[in-house]
Amino acid sequence: MKNEPFVIERIYNAPIEKVWQAISDKSQMKLWYFDLKEFKPEIGFEFQFKAGDNNEKQFLHLCKITEVIAGKKLSYSWRYDGYPGNSIVTFELFKDGNKTKLKLTHEGLETFPQDNPSFAKNNFVMGWTQIIGTSLMKFVEK
Repeated sequence: MKNEPFVIERIYNAPIEKVWQAISDKSQMKLWYFDLKEFKPEIGFEFQFKAGDNNEKQFLHLCKITEVIAGKKLSYSWRYDGYPGNSIVTFELFKDGNKTKLKLTHEGLETFPQDNPSFAKNNFVMGWTQIIGTSLMKFVEK
């Protein structure tokens, strides 16, 4: 289905507190995610960063924290400067013994310009699979 959100789940061999710090602490986020100038896990906090697609086109991402449940859930809006559309990224953490299950949901991808190949759903799938499946895993399991 075209309008279904993208969901990825991974289990990390790391305690939930460590994974929460990795997704909510600016100094840790730059080691596996994006190097954000500012970031605070507080509702209403706005942050931005530049990142690009495989064609090396850079986009200014404009984000705003929409939900925080410390140690459990972090959501923020995700849109692009100069382009229509708005989406929501949600990280949810679940304790799994000594491990942590992370569920990332990115919904609203269909609101971005569908005629722009940079906003194709498969780009988000590849990006999040790399970020959640490789970068974050390596960071929290080291």
